[in-house]
Amino acid sequence: MGVETLSVRLSQNSMEEIDIFKTESPTGERIKLFVDELEALEPNHVEPPRSPKDFPPVQSHVAQGMDLDFMLDIDAELDSGQEVQRISVINNLPDLLKDSHADCMRRVVPKVREVLHVAQADMQLAASSAFVQILRADLVPVQNYAQTFLQTILSSVDNKDPDIANAWLETLLDVIDLLPKDIIKKEILTIAIEKGQLSQPVQTRLSCCKILGKIATRFEPFVIKKEILPIVQSLCQDVEYEVRGCMCLQLDPVSRGLGLEATKSAILPELVELTNDEESYVRIAGLQTVVNILTLVDEDTCRGTLVPLVCKFCQQSIKSEDVTLPVVAKEIGRLSHGFSAYLTEEQKCWFVDFFKQLCKVGLNESKHKNRETEKESPTKDQQVPVLPDIVELEDRLVETRRNCAFNFPAMVLFVGAKSFKSELGTCFSCLCKDNNVEVRKTLSSGFHEIASLMGSHVSNLQGDMIMLLRDENTEVLKGVVNHLPDTLTAVCGPLTSQAMHEAKQHQVSDLIPAILSAELVITSSNDWRLQEQIIEHFKCFQHLTNSENIYHKIIPVLLLKLRTARALPVRLAAARSCLFLLRNLKKMEQRAELLNILVSDFCHGISCRNRSLFIDICHVTIEFYSKAFFKETFFEYLLSLHNDPVPNIRFRLCSILPDLKRLLKLPSDRNLSQMLDACVRRLLIGEKDRDVSHAIKCAVEEMDKTPVYMESGLSRRMLMEEDIEDQKKENEEKKLIELEEREIKKEEEAAKAKAEKKGLKDGTSKIPAPKKGKSGTSKQDRESAGVKRTPSTTNSGSSTTTSIKESESRIPLANRSKLARTKSDSSSSKSGTKTSRSGTSGVPTPSSAGSRKTSTSKLASAESGARRGSFNSSPTSSDKPVRKNSNGSIPSTKKKISK
Repeated sequence: MGVETLSVRLSQNSMEEIDIFKTESPTGERIKLFVDELEALEPNHVEPPRSPKDFPPVQSHVAQGMDLDFMLDIDAELDSGQEVQRISVINNLPDLLKDSHADCMRRVVPKVREVLHVAQADMQLAASSAFVQILRADLVPVQNYAQTFLQTILSSVDNKDPDIANAWLETLLDVIDLLPKDIIKKEILTIAIEKGQLSQPVQTRLSCCKILGKIATRFEPFVIKKEILPIVQSLCQDVEYEVRGCMCLQLDPVSRGLGLEATKSAILPELVELTNDEESYVRIAGLQTVVNILTLVDEDTCRGTLVPLVCKFCQQSIKSEDVTLPVVAKEIGRLSHGFSAYLTEEQKCWFVDFFKQLCKVGLNESKHKNRETEKESPTKDQQVPVLPDIVELEDRLVETRRNCAFNFPAMVLFVGAKSFKSELGTCFSCLCKDNNVEVRKTLSSGFHEIASLMGSHVSNLQGDMIMLLRDENTEVLKGVVNHLPDTLTAVCGPLTSQAMHEAKQHQVSDLIPAILSAELVITSSNDWRLQEQIIEHFKCFQHLTNSENIYHKIIPVLLLKLRTARALPVRLAAARSCLFLLRNLKKMEQRAELLNILVSDFCHGISCRNRSLFIDICHVTIEFYSKAFFKETFFEYLLSLHNDPVPNIRFRLCSILPDLKRLLKLPSDRNLSQMLDACVRRLLIGEKDRDVSHAIKCAVEEMDKTPVYMESGLSRRMLMEEDIEDQKKENEEKKLIELEEREIKKEEEAAKAKAEKKGLKDGTSKIPAPKKGKSGTSKQDRESAGVKRTPSTTNSGSSTTTSIKESESRIPLANRSKLARTKSDSSSSKSGTKTSRSGTSGVPTPSSAGSRKTSTSKLASAESGARRGSFNSSPTSSDKPVRKNSNGSIPSTKKKISK
């Protein structure tokens, strides 16, 4: 059928051009469509056919008031552009009904219903979806919907195309839930009963089964028993196994609509017969229906009918090893759990033994060798190829074991944690060592559920968990890693404030190498997301093991990831875990060494990638720790990057400058504020890179909008939520320091008691006890030595005690300076000692940044006058007198260097 396009013009009322399509009928006549709706048309010139891109969308036609019928009454043989336009109209049908209901129902909906009879699959699918949306949105009265849209749905269910028929059937099932009962009974139930007659095609009877199952949930039991039950029983006896199986699956909703008594008398006999059907498809449907109705039937029905039926079904499946065996393994968990209240001890043992057999199907080598020899030497009558059968059988047995692994948590709940080791321990280990990856993967994915069910007997799973963690397949490891914190907490138990038991220590010490082995296997793969996940889960070690294991076994792995990981998310995860575990290191020497590594290897590293990562480390530190901690550890080192030769580093530094300003509180942080201002001025004045210059200008604009908090009495009373959170972090850091001091004191007392017990004198003891009357002073000196750690050129008094020298290798956490300030004001004023950052923590000063040593030291010397004292101490004025030596002289630079 030919198509041509004429361009016509409205001569009087409008100058708008409208395209009118003409079609040639089979008889040769030329028919002009919708001419009656146009007036005074004058033919102009003939235009070539247009492509789909030339057609405007439906919304533009609606906005211009153009007749929508123009796009709907198009023959099915037109080009694809017209088909796309009609699909667009149908997709927008709910919106059209909402905007102009009357016109759409009068002109558009009839055209849509007419076109759907000859429409293609895409248009049919679009219409089936739109019809449901119209009813859900209540855009059309129910009576009108039943007369228009519902009739189209019912007629389209019998479409010859299976995909189109199935789509309309799903639409009808959704509509049944939304329509009132009277319309369902009048319009749908009658048609459904007609479709269930034996004279109807198989596809029609299959749709009838699903419709009856859906209708049964809407009516009362007496209506179901009178109208629906006879046709249900007829379909259960249908000659086609597909119809019997489909109706068997719908017996569950029909039973719930009928009630218990009618189910026992009318449905159970049919169900028993279908479960013993000759076709495996029908038997599988029967088993699934039995599982679904377990919550409906009573105890007598379960014990007298269903339990024997299921036991017989299971014995036949494992004997024949047919397609029903994987289904039995899939449903064994629900069956055992549903029957658990009605089974005797003998029956429980039978179900457990049957599950053990399912876990080992396909692993009996002698049996399968005999089967293979029989396949290799077929009889004369056997002409079927043996290889496909063998492959199909092996896949079936693997699927059975995989389903057993999936149902293992349900069987643990059925057996109980106490009987796990004796009943299920062996088959659980067999599944952990299964040759098939899918079986091990399924078991590892549910391992955390099994561990949570074991309770106090969870130690029985430790060996199997180590086995799974040492697996060489990343898919298996992924199942364990996804729930690693929950699994470790269940297996090892969280740490308490008291010392861990030796058993727990031993468990963790065995698990850590297995986890590190899994991390190595994952690292060798290309799955960086899994690498990131396992590194993130390293945080859980803070609750599982002690500080020594964290420092000697976990921290080195994280530092290696920081240096060598290729994916940036993995390095960021390593930084977060490393800084998170830093809080749990109880020894200050260990914390100082770790901070020293972060500064020396990353802030002062040769690679610009490491220096860029240091900025991310600073972001994480601000998130995890208090403001005081960051200002005392990384603040000045971060500012030293403003002289970095790589523009990207300076560019990234600009993004964090506003965050640094939010950390400051005046007047105590006046020195840091001056250093920040100097850094910004140098970037504004001396920066030559265009992107960095733009970034610093944006940072300055944001910093101007950021207020500076003042340390006044009013502000302390009016704490913001952020300040309260920061105070909590600071208190935690304070408790950590106090805990370390108590442990040191306990060690000293234990050493003294041991020496006294051996009869040794105090002078010959390895750990000298504090002298009487000076114990408080030594603690005071130790605190005063950790107060001031700002990298400044201050004097070190010659009267520094041994305790101060020991504390110079430590980096105290935040709030230590505040502790020391309240206790050692008098002693610090007498001693006159000031310690620099490098002398306190062992962290190199910003002036030791390799090739940037000269430029960085210039910034430090330029701000040396404003950098005296601690971050948390009160700011010093410029006219404050310089401390002198004991003889009254001012120490020289050479003397400082020598000291």
